[in-house]
Amino acid sequence: MGMKKTYYFVALFVAVGLPFVLAEPAFAQTAGVSNVENFIRSVITVLAGLAGLVATGFFVAGGFTYITSSGNPEQLDKAKRTLTWSAIGLAIVIAAFVLANIVTTLAKQAFGG
Repeated sequence: MGMKKTYYFVALFVAVGLPFVLAEPAFAQTAGVSNVENFIRSVITVLAGLAGLVATGFFVAGGFTYITSSGNPEQLDKAKRTLTWSAIGLAIVIAAFVLANIVTTLAKQAFGG
């Protein structure tokens, strides 16, 4: 799988999964700290879901490259790098999501809401 094909595959994967990431009910609320906190939490949730979707797409593309490498050392190395960097990216996304939730919870407790 060429690099351009990999990006097309990941883009297709993201396009198919995007409605599931963005599907979140929206409720009318009054203005205030709670509204801002909910907005920030929603933005963080969508961005983390999108980043996770991209990382998953690269996992699948790297796995496909790994399977179809037919023992070619260059392809194997490329697939291993793709899988490694996808795992690192996914770990960063998860850590950022958890940290953002902790910060928003602490901000909510500090400012009320």
